[in-house]
Amino acid sequence: MLLPDNIKPEYSIYYVGSVIIEKLKNKSYSLLDLFQSLNELNDVSFSLYSLALDWLYLIDMAEINDSGEIVLCS
Repeated sequence: MLLPDNIKPEYSIYYVGSVIIEKLKNKSYSLLDLFQSLNELNDVSFSLYSLALDWLYLIDMAEINDSGEIVLCS
């Protein structure tokens, strides 16, 4: 569900992905720390969060570094 037509836009992969990108501009996060930080703004399910992360990985926007943290691709 990339572009939903029957739910709030805050529950789309595009929106959650954009919030993740904004979070990752400042620093890197572990998987659960990023999820907790994201949930401070919106109530997002873990499955939607993981789908957004998968989408960001597929379009080469985010990756996991050697220390296991999620970072923006440079």
